[in-house]
Amino acid sequence: MMESIGQQAVVNILSHIIFIIFTWRVFQAVNFEPMFRKGRTAEATVVIIFLTIAVGTTVSNFFLNLLQWSGQLLYLF
Repeated sequence: MMESIGQQAVVNILSHIIFIIFTWRVFQAVNFEPMFRKGRTAEATVVIIFLTIAVGTTVSNFFLNLLQWSGQLLYLF
């Protein structure tokens, strides 16, 4: 029982980290400079980091929920 909780925690952490990294890579390809004032690079970087974390964890939660729900389909019949 406790091993499965630990395994699920590791999968959740890895999923979040992987999707945050993917989101960061995607955001690096987008030009956000026109949306920020000149000379505000630090603030722009912080906003991009927060957006990356928010989008990455949201997508990760979606896939983790989908994985969980697909495993629960066994109990349908």
